Amino acid sequence: MAAQSSDQAPHEGHDEHRAAHAASGSSGQHATHDEAWDVEQQDNNIVPLTRTEAEKLFGPDVSRPSRVTPFRVVMAQMVLSLGATLLWWLFYKPPGDAALSAFLGGAICWVPSAMFAARLRTLSGAETAMSWMIGEALKMGATIAMFVAIAFWYRDVRWVPLLVTYLVALKTYWIALAWR
Repeated sequence: MAAQSSDQAPHEGHDEHRAAHAASGSSGQHATHDEAWDVEQQDNNIVPLTRTEAEKLFGPDVSRPSRVTPFRVVMAQMVLSLGATLLWWLFYKPPGDAALSAFLGGAICWVPSAMFAARLRTLSGAETAMSWMIGEALKMGATIAMFVAIAFWYRDVRWVPLLVTYLVALKTYWIALAWR
């Protein structure tokens, strides 16, 4: 929020605004907040960046489309899940339940992500904030349902391999963001 410095002349209307707040007996903190709000409202002229300004700020590749697509993120999640499953198979004794638990932990991450990516592809040009929110809600619901199903039906689950692999696959989004 912008604040006026003492060497600047006040904008017209602010003196009347201050007088009205002083007469009404409002606290000084509240009046300061209202003054900043008025200044913010007056500075509402948003000017988009030109291509040259955007390139200066963000680099020459600012208009290059991203190489990271939702399906590439899902593929990376699958690869990391399979790699983690292999590591649990190699280094955990006995390996069977740990490797299966690790695979299921990765699947808890990439299956809902794949459903969300497929949903994005079907929307094609009609994306809205609400459709994204619905997709995310479906993704969270599928994730919770998979956790519950595994806890209920797979009695020999090894929770450490499952959760570690889930978290590794979940952090793929950060790797994809850095890869961008």
